[in-house]
Amino acid sequence: MRKLLLLLIVSIFASASNAQSPVAMTLNTADAKLIISRDIYGHFSEHLGRCIYDGFWVDPALNVPKKDRIRMDIVEALKKIKVPNLRWPGGCFADEYHWRDGIGPRDQRPKMVNTNWGGVVEDNSFGTHEFMDLCALLGAEPYIAGNVGSGTVEEMAKWVEYFNFDGISPMANLRKQNGRAEPWKVSFWGVGNESWGCGGNMTAAYYADLYKRYATYARDYPGSPLKKIASGASDWNTAWTETLMKNIPVNQMWGVSLHYYTLPTGNWGKKGSATNFNEAEYFKTMKNCLAIDEVVKRHSEVMDKYDPKKRVALVVDEWGVWTDVEPGTNPGFLYQQNSMRDALIAGSTLNIFNKHCERVKLASLAQTINVLQALILTEKEKMLLTPTYHVFDMYKVHHDAKLIPLQFSSPDYASGDQKIPAINASASVDANGLVHISLVNLDPSRKITVNTSVAGMKWAGVKGQIVTSAKFNDYNSFTDPNKITLKGFNGARKKGDQLTVELPALSVVMLELK
Repeated sequence: MRKLLLLLIVSIFASASNAQSPVAMTLNTADAKLIISRDIYGHFSEHLGRCIYDGFWVDPALNVPKKDRIRMDIVEALKKIKVPNLRWPGGCFADEYHWRDGIGPRDQRPKMVNTNWGGVVEDNSFGTHEFMDLCALLGAEPYIAGNVGSGTVEEMAKWVEYFNFDGISPMANLRKQNGRAEPWKVSFWGVGNESWGCGGNMTAAYYADLYKRYATYARDYPGSPLKKIASGASDWNTAWTETLMKNIPVNQMWGVSLHYYTLPTGNWGKKGSATNFNEAEYFKTMKNCLAIDEVVKRHSEVMDKYDPKKRVALVVDEWGVWTDVEPGTNPGFLYQQNSMRDALIAGSTLNIFNKHCERVKLASLAQTINVLQALILTEKEKMLLTPTYHVFDMYKVHHDAKLIPLQFSSPDYASGDQKIPAINASASVDANGLVHISLVNLDPSRKITVNTSVAGMKWAGVKGQIVTSAKFNDYNSFTDPNKITLKGFNGARKKGDQLTVELPALSVVMLELK
């Protein structure tokens, strides 16, 4: 009896120590001033692995709905989440891509070797016209990454002319000969990619001068002004950003890019498995993910010194988790599974971008299909939607809505002697007056109650959606494609003017107040 009593007392104390006081959060719709650009929710599709070929662009014999060779079940899935823009053709591939190889009759296009990604043959069957057809089907704006590393000023200038000039000129005439009478009027234009690395191993000062030269000849044609984006830094390298901001006039660039990948182990050698990891590895991954908040702050502070009016956008056009490839797959194809951890990374990162929307105007998840933190995985005729896809589906309500600042203090999620915020969130109000709150609980074992005081609006009720799973390394497979899906959420209720939410462990939740 004494032993049972002792165990009961220990159990009670353990429960008390794990109990979590409710989080007090406040929001006021009157504080909503800044716009969350829909372009923050953009995506990236490189000629890498099975993203383009065997992803968007399939064998004519594959028994799936197609338009030309564009896979239409993928198109329909991406239209549902309202993909705002798509970055192409790279990535590292962009700086070895010569656009004229990808136009004209397909059987006459030269084949090349993709030296960056697996050494496979690139047959150039998917080129400028095919990409623009894809963007039209998706309803997405194209974001072109131009070749600075191995290309010439003339080559980039003529590609801009081919895309955008509506008149009589050699490139406009060539476009018409290839079947497109009207210009596409492409706006987003990257001047090189990762010029500090695979894009040419340049110094920041050298690239800044080169940027001005290439950007000068990337012309604004009538009705087609370019939003030129300079090849920016990786991770914490604020010195690169400072050099660009110091040497390139702010009226010569629309944006400066930033690349940040979440590495589970924190190093580029052994990055860690996409699905086979324990809680200590999970914690470290989430800590590395949340660090993007500080990375964005530091680059923004540098940009503020030279551009206090925030005319130049910070463009995070490569982000996401990067793990070891799946066993038995081509290491140059960067194919990885997508777990509940990925969904939490997506939700947390997008909340951070929303919070920094005054400076962050465009972002691109890497990458759309079958590569890195993909939205979609394919296996011949089969296709599945990843947990990350479902987060983007939920978060589309933030597109072009006004950011509502949130005030709250997150409880800690601890591992050993380290800790991170257990929850993160963002909120917005759309053109119809609907308020949306996105909440992420990173704690794998604790439900967290959030009590939110809502001011500035009258609201009658709340409805919600959730992405969650029992374990952080759960994932959708081709034998169980719906293990993690978007479901209705009934853990939120109205109590006077206060919103009370029971936020489950390992969850991404979207609430709508109306």
